Amino acid sequence: MKANPRFSEEPKEFWANVRTISQEVGYTERGANAIKVPTLEAIRQEFTRLGLRVTHIAGTDDTLTDFGQRLLDYFAFRASALNSTVRGCFMKKDSAEVEFNRLKLELNPQCPLPMNKQKAEKRNYAFLTGMVNMLVEANIGGAPCDYDPRSLTTITHDAMPLRTLARRVDGAFPSVVNPVAIWEIKEYYYTTTFGSRVADGVYETLLDGMELEELETAAQRKVQHVLFIDDYFTWWECGRSYLCRMIDMLHMGYVDEIVFGREVLTRLPELSLEWKAKYDARDNSTFSTS
Repeated sequence: MKANPRFSEEPKEFWANVRTISQEVGYTERGANAIKVPTLEAIRQEFTRLGLRVTHIAGTDDTLTDFGQRLLDYFAFRASALNSTVRGCFMKKDSAEVEFNRLKLELNPQCPLPMNKQKAEKRNYAFLTGMVNMLVEANIGGAPCDYDPRSLTTITHDAMPLRTLARRVDGAFPSVVNPVAIWEIKEYYYTTTFGSRVADGVYETLLDGMELEELETAAQRKVQHVLFIDDYFTWWECGRSYLCRMIDMLHMGYVDEIVFGREVLTRLPELSLEWKAKYDARDNSTFSTS
Protein backbone atom coordinates (compact mmCIF):
# COMPACT_ATOMS: atom_id res chain seq x y z
CA MET A 1 0.00 0.00 0.00
CA LYS A 2 1.14 3.49 -0.89
CA ALA A 3 -0.18 6.66 0.69
CA ASN A 4 -3.49 7.99 -0.60
CA PRO A 5 -2.59 11.32 -2.28
CA ARG A 6 -5.66 12.91 -0.67
CA PHE A 7 -3.94 12.76 2.72
CA SER A 8 -0.23 12.73 1.95
CA GLU A 9 0.36 16.49 2.18
CA GLU A 10 -1.30 17.22 5.49
CA PRO A 11 0.59 19.40 8.01
CA LYS A 12 1.93 18.14 11.33
CA GLU A 13 -1.01 19.56 13.27
CA PHE A 14 -3.37 17.36 11.24
CA TRP A 15 -1.52 14.27 12.46
CA ALA A 16 -1.43 15.64 16.02
CA ASN A 17 -5.22 15.70 15.88
CA VAL A 18 -5.37 12.23 14.35
CA ARG A 19 -3.23 10.81 17.15
CA THR A 20 -5.09 12.57 19.94
CA ILE A 21 -8.50 11.58 18.62
CA SER A 22 -7.44 7.99 17.98
CA GLN A 23 -5.99 7.64 21.45
CA GLU A 24 -8.93 9.19 23.31
CA VAL A 25 -11.86 7.96 21.23
CA GLY A 26 -10.26 4.62 20.45
CA TYR A 27 -8.74 2.92 17.44
CA THR A 28 -11.03 -0.11 17.31
CA GLU A 29 -14.65 -1.08 17.82
CA ARG A 30 -14.85 -3.14 20.98
CA GLY A 31 -16.13 -6.62 20.24
CA ALA A 32 -16.58 -5.85 16.53
CA ASN A 33 -13.10 -6.91 15.30
CA ALA A 34 -12.98 -3.74 13.20
CA ILE A 35 -11.36 -0.32 13.00
CA LYS A 36 -13.41 2.55 14.45
CA VAL A 37 -14.44 5.74 12.67
CA PRO A 38 -14.72 8.45 15.36
CA THR A 39 -17.88 10.54 15.40
CA LEU A 40 -17.91 14.29 15.87
CA GLU A 41 -19.90 13.78 19.07
CA ALA A 42 -17.22 11.48 20.49
CA ILE A 43 -14.45 13.88 19.45
CA ARG A 44 -16.23 16.83 21.07
CA GLN A 45 -16.77 14.86 24.28
CA GLU A 46 -13.13 13.79 24.58
CA PHE A 47 -11.70 17.19 23.65
CA THR A 48 -13.92 18.85 26.25
CA ARG A 49 -12.74 16.37 28.87
CA LEU A 50 -9.12 17.20 28.00
CA GLY A 51 -9.74 20.95 28.02
CA LEU A 52 -9.15 21.23 24.28
CA ARG A 53 -11.17 23.40 21.93
CA VAL A 54 -12.93 21.85 18.97
CA THR A 55 -13.74 24.97 16.93
CA HIS A 56 -11.01 24.11 14.41
CA ILE A 57 -12.96 20.91 13.68
CA ALA A 58 -16.59 22.06 13.88
CA GLY A 59 -18.70 25.01 14.93
CA THR A 60 -21.23 25.02 17.74
CA ASP A 61 -23.90 23.92 15.24
CA ASP A 62 -21.76 20.87 14.35
CA THR A 63 -20.94 22.24 10.90
CA LEU A 64 -17.54 20.82 10.00
CA THR A 65 -14.69 23.10 9.03
CA ASP A 66 -12.56 22.14 6.03
CA PHE A 67 -10.00 20.81 8.50
CA GLY A 68 -12.64 18.81 10.34
CA GLN A 69 -14.02 17.34 7.13
CA ARG A 70 -10.55 16.20 6.11
CA LEU A 71 -10.09 14.60 9.53
CA LEU A 72 -13.32 12.63 9.34
CA ASP A 73 -12.62 11.69 5.71
CA TYR A 74 -9.24 10.35 6.75
CA PHE A 75 -10.66 8.28 9.59
CA ALA A 76 -13.22 6.79 7.20
CA PHE A 77 -10.49 6.02 4.66
CA ARG A 78 -8.21 4.43 7.28
CA ALA A 79 -10.97 2.20 8.59
CA SER A 80 -12.08 1.14 5.12
CA ALA A 81 -8.54 0.37 3.95
CA LEU A 82 -7.81 -1.78 6.98
CA ASN A 83 -11.20 -3.47 7.36
CA SER A 84 -11.80 -4.16 3.67
CA THR A 85 -8.35 -4.61 2.14
CA VAL A 86 -5.48 -5.08 4.56
CA ARG A 87 -7.22 -7.63 6.77
CA GLY A 88 -7.60 -10.03 3.84
CA CYS A 89 -3.91 -9.80 2.93
CA PHE A 90 -2.55 -11.29 6.15
CA MET A 91 -1.41 -14.89 6.13
CA LYS A 92 -1.27 -17.35 8.97
CA LYS A 93 1.78 -19.51 9.58
CA ASP A 94 0.65 -22.47 7.47
CA SER A 95 -0.23 -20.31 4.46
CA ALA A 96 3.06 -18.45 4.67
CA GLU A 97 4.95 -21.74 4.82
CA VAL A 98 3.16 -22.99 1.71
CA GLU A 99 4.08 -19.84 -0.25
CA PHE A 100 7.65 -19.92 1.02
CA ASN A 101 8.11 -23.54 -0.06
CA ARG A 102 6.53 -22.86 -3.45
CA LEU A 103 8.92 -19.99 -4.15
CA LYS A 104 11.91 -21.97 -2.89
CA LEU A 105 11.11 -24.80 -5.30
CA GLU A 106 10.30 -22.49 -8.19
CA LEU A 107 13.20 -20.04 -7.88
CA ASN A 108 16.05 -22.26 -6.60
CA PRO A 109 17.45 -19.27 -4.69
CA GLN A 110 21.09 -18.57 -3.88
CA CYS A 111 20.26 -15.76 -1.44
CA PRO A 112 20.23 -16.32 2.33
CA LEU A 113 17.14 -18.02 3.75
CA PRO A 114 17.43 -17.33 7.47
CA MET A 115 15.80 -19.30 10.24
CA ASN A 116 13.45 -17.77 12.77
CA LYS A 117 14.45 -17.23 16.39
CA GLN A 118 12.10 -19.84 17.80
CA LYS A 119 13.14 -23.08 19.46
CA ALA A 120 12.16 -26.76 19.37
CA GLU A 121 9.10 -27.50 17.20
CA LYS A 122 8.69 -23.83 16.28
CA ARG A 123 12.15 -23.67 14.73
CA ASN A 124 11.77 -23.12 11.00
CA TYR A 125 12.59 -20.75 8.19
CA ALA A 126 11.67 -17.09 8.62
CA PHE A 127 9.00 -17.36 5.96
CA LEU A 128 8.36 -13.69 5.12
CA THR A 129 12.06 -12.78 5.21
CA GLY A 130 12.80 -15.72 2.94
CA MET A 131 10.09 -14.69 0.50
CA VAL A 132 11.39 -11.11 0.44
CA ASN A 133 14.96 -12.29 -0.21
CA MET A 134 13.96 -14.73 -2.94
CA LEU A 135 11.74 -12.28 -4.79
CA VAL A 136 14.33 -9.50 -4.67
CA GLU A 137 17.04 -11.84 -5.95
CA ALA A 138 14.79 -13.08 -8.76
CA ASN A 139 14.12 -9.57 -10.05
CA ILE A 140 17.37 -7.59 -9.76
CA GLY A 141 19.18 -9.38 -12.57
CA GLY A 142 22.34 -10.32 -10.70
CA ALA A 143 22.86 -6.88 -9.16
CA PRO A 144 24.37 -6.78 -5.66
CA CYS A 145 22.10 -6.76 -2.65
CA ASP A 146 22.68 -6.86 1.10
CA TYR A 147 20.10 -9.31 2.41
CA ASP A 148 21.37 -9.17 5.98
CA PRO A 149 23.05 -5.86 6.77
CA ARG A 150 25.46 -6.00 9.68
CA SER A 151 26.24 -2.28 9.44
CA LEU A 152 24.31 0.95 9.81
CA THR A 153 22.88 2.55 6.69
CA THR A 154 25.16 5.39 5.58
CA ILE A 155 24.65 8.11 2.98
CA THR A 156 27.88 9.73 1.80
CA HIS A 157 29.05 12.98 0.24
CA ASP A 158 32.56 13.47 -1.14
CA ALA A 159 33.46 10.00 0.18
CA MET A 160 32.53 11.04 3.74
CA PRO A 161 29.50 10.07 5.82
CA LEU A 162 26.69 12.58 5.35
CA ARG A 163 24.06 10.77 7.44
CA THR A 164 24.15 7.42 9.24
CA LEU A 165 20.90 5.92 10.49
CA ALA A 166 20.63 4.92 14.13
CA ARG A 167 19.44 1.35 13.51
CA ARG A 168 20.33 -1.57 11.29
CA VAL A 169 17.71 -2.45 8.72
CA ASP A 170 16.69 -5.89 7.46
CA GLY A 171 17.75 -5.41 3.84
CA ALA A 172 19.35 -2.86 1.53
CA PHE A 173 19.69 -2.60 -2.23
CA PRO A 174 22.35 -2.55 -3.52
CA SER A 175 24.12 -2.05 -0.15
CA VAL A 176 23.84 -0.15 3.12
CA VAL A 177 26.16 2.53 1.73
CA ASN A 178 24.14 4.86 -0.51
CA PRO A 179 21.22 2.47 -0.97
CA VAL A 180 18.46 2.90 -3.49
CA ALA A 181 16.09 1.20 -1.05
CA ILE A 182 16.06 -0.19 2.45
CA TRP A 183 13.44 -2.39 4.07
CA GLU A 184 12.26 -3.70 7.38
CA ILE A 185 10.41 -6.97 8.01
CA LYS A 186 8.00 -7.62 10.88
CA GLU A 187 6.86 -11.27 10.84
CA TYR A 188 5.48 -12.89 13.97
CA TYR A 189 3.97 -16.21 12.91
CA TYR A 190 4.56 -17.99 16.21
CA THR A 191 3.60 -15.30 18.71
CA THR A 192 0.67 -15.88 21.05
CA THR A 193 0.39 -12.37 22.51
CA PHE A 194 1.01 -8.80 21.35
CA GLY A 195 3.98 -7.85 23.49
CA SER A 196 6.14 -4.76 23.82
CA ARG A 197 8.69 -6.21 21.39
CA VAL A 198 6.12 -6.15 18.60
CA ALA A 199 4.97 -2.64 19.49
CA ASP A 200 8.56 -1.42 19.60
CA GLY A 201 9.04 -2.61 16.02
CA VAL A 202 6.50 -0.05 14.83
CA TYR A 203 8.26 2.80 16.60
CA GLU A 204 11.64 1.67 15.27
CA THR A 205 10.28 2.08 11.76
CA LEU A 206 9.04 5.54 12.72
CA LEU A 207 12.52 6.50 13.92
CA ASP A 208 14.08 5.38 10.64
CA GLY A 209 11.46 7.31 8.71
CA MET A 210 12.09 10.50 10.63
CA GLU A 211 15.82 10.25 9.95
CA LEU A 212 15.19 9.64 6.26
CA GLU A 213 12.80 12.60 6.13
CA GLU A 214 15.50 14.84 7.57
CA LEU A 215 18.00 13.48 5.04
CA GLU A 216 15.70 14.24 2.14
CA THR A 217 14.81 17.70 3.45
CA ALA A 218 18.35 18.80 4.34
CA ALA A 219 20.41 17.04 1.68
CA GLN A 220 17.91 16.27 -1.11
CA ARG A 221 18.85 12.60 -0.99
CA LYS A 222 16.05 10.07 -1.31
CA VAL A 223 16.19 6.49 -0.04
CA GLN A 224 13.06 4.40 -0.54
CA HIS A 225 11.85 2.97 2.75
CA VAL A 226 9.58 -0.10 2.65
CA LEU A 227 7.97 -2.09 5.46
CA PHE A 228 6.90 -5.72 5.13
CA ILE A 229 4.61 -7.17 7.82
CA ASP A 230 2.67 -10.38 8.28
CA ASP A 231 0.77 -12.70 10.60
CA TYR A 232 -2.99 -12.50 10.92
CA PHE A 233 -3.16 -13.21 14.64
CA THR A 234 -0.45 -10.74 15.65
CA TRP A 235 -1.47 -7.80 13.54
CA TRP A 236 -5.23 -8.17 13.09
CA GLU A 237 -6.48 -10.00 16.15
CA CYS A 238 -4.08 -8.34 18.60
CA GLY A 239 -2.53 -5.30 16.95
CA ARG A 240 -5.21 -3.42 15.02
CA SER A 241 -4.41 -0.15 16.79
CA TYR A 242 -0.82 -0.47 15.59
CA LEU A 243 -2.03 -1.02 12.04
CA CYS A 244 -3.78 2.35 12.36
CA ARG A 245 -0.49 3.87 13.48
CA MET A 246 1.21 2.33 10.44
CA ILE A 247 -1.33 3.84 8.06
CA ASP A 248 -0.79 7.19 9.77
CA MET A 249 2.98 6.78 9.46
CA LEU A 250 2.62 5.98 5.76
CA HIS A 251 0.64 9.16 5.12
CA MET A 252 3.02 11.25 7.22
CA GLY A 253 5.77 10.21 4.78
CA TYR A 254 7.84 8.18 7.23
CA VAL A 255 7.60 5.04 5.10
CA ASP A 256 7.11 4.95 1.34
CA GLU A 257 5.16 1.74 1.14
CA ILE A 258 3.80 -0.96 3.44
CA VAL A 259 3.47 -4.46 2.00
CA PHE A 260 0.92 -6.49 3.94
CA GLY A 261 1.15 -10.27 3.99
CA ARG A 262 0.56 -11.96 0.66
CA GLU A 263 0.94 -8.64 -1.18
CA VAL A 264 4.64 -9.52 -1.12
CA LEU A 265 4.03 -12.05 -3.89
CA THR A 266 2.71 -9.51 -6.37
CA ARG A 267 4.10 -6.15 -5.27
CA LEU A 268 7.71 -6.99 -4.44
CA PRO A 269 8.61 -8.17 -7.96
CA GLU A 270 7.42 -4.77 -9.23
CA LEU A 271 9.33 -2.90 -6.54
CA SER A 272 12.51 -4.87 -7.21
CA LEU A 273 12.36 -4.03 -10.91
CA GLU A 274 11.91 -0.34 -10.02
CA TRP A 275 14.95 -0.49 -7.72
CA LYS A 276 17.02 -2.19 -10.40
CA ALA A 277 16.07 0.48 -12.95
CA LYS A 278 17.14 3.24 -10.55
CA TYR A 279 20.38 1.40 -9.81
CA ASP A 280 21.13 1.05 -13.54
CA ALA A 281 20.27 4.68 -14.23
CA ARG A 282 22.52 6.31 -11.70
CA ASP A 283 26.17 7.02 -12.48
CA ASN A 284 27.93 4.47 -10.30
CA SER A 285 31.35 5.81 -11.14
CA THR A 286 30.58 9.09 -9.38
CA PHE A 287 27.71 8.20 -7.04
CA SER A 288 29.88 6.56 -4.39
CA THR A 289 31.57 9.89 -3.71
CA SER A 290 28.52 12.09 -4.16
